[in-house]
Amino acid sequence: MARPFWKGYLKFSLVTIPVRLYPAINTAATVKFHQLHRECQTRVQHRKWCPTCDREVGADEIVRGFEFERGRYVALEEKEIQRVRPESTHTINLTQFVPASAIDPILIDQPYFLAPDGKPAGETFAVLREALKGTAAIGSVTLHGRERLAAVEPRENGFVVFTLRHEEELRDITKIPELADAAGHVPADALQLAKKVIGRIAPRINFAKYHDTYEEALREMIDARIAGKEVVTAPGKPRATPVVSLMDALRKSLAEAPQKARAAKGSRRPAARKPRVVRFPERRRA
Repeated sequence: MARPFWKGYLKFSLVTIPVRLYPAINTAATVKFHQLHRECQTRVQHRKWCPTCDREVGADEIVRGFEFERGRYVALEEKEIQRVRPESTHTINLTQFVPASAIDPILIDQPYFLAPDGKPAGETFAVLREALKGTAAIGSVTLHGRERLAAVEPRENGFVVFTLRHEEELRDITKIPELADAAGHVPADALQLAKKVIGRIAPRINFAKYHDTYEEALREMIDARIAGKEVVTAPGKPRATPVVSLMDALRKSLAEAPQKARAAKGSRRPAARKPRVVRFPERRRA
């Protein structure tokens, strides 16, 4: 488990609990690339260059600029920005309690895990956790120099903290012109049949069975290169057949629904076709 990156207090009413905040996302699970020079395999340097002065500039020569019109900027020094940056109080101050379902998922930004900081804080932490079952506590916290709106919800023996976006950050879905094509009449018979299909092939969801196949393929390719082996890739999936008739497609889906439900519960899959072997050219040496 990662180390806590933030220590502070969880505060509600007159109760204050020492806590530790942990990142909930495992960033090491994602493949990250660096840019290399193909000829010598050396990592490329990214330098900050001023085209007007025709030279590289150092960090002490750089200010932040906000482009208010195309090509026109307001320049701000770092010390000016620091003056308006919120003071880090290291306190998650809970001010409101709502049903967990009241939080629109589109507002959720980043998840974190919350744990008590030290054994003496454990009992009070546990009392609040049990009291909040089915409820979300809304408050604010300063992270990375910015004051963030946050939702705190019980999860297992701890809490999950979601930083939330403000509503003004969201775009208006009604402004998407193509959605006008989906605002027409919905045929009742097609709707009823679609609900039957969904009802039959919607078993209890298990998110653990879903994987990032692109990420897995990248890691297999990288591991094979490191080991000096050939890279094996599975054959591509056949493309879906275009829908000719909505009702015909729904009836066919309804007939296949029991088979898909059984497969989702762990029935054996048919044997995969023999994978094809892709040979990569040997890496050019410097």
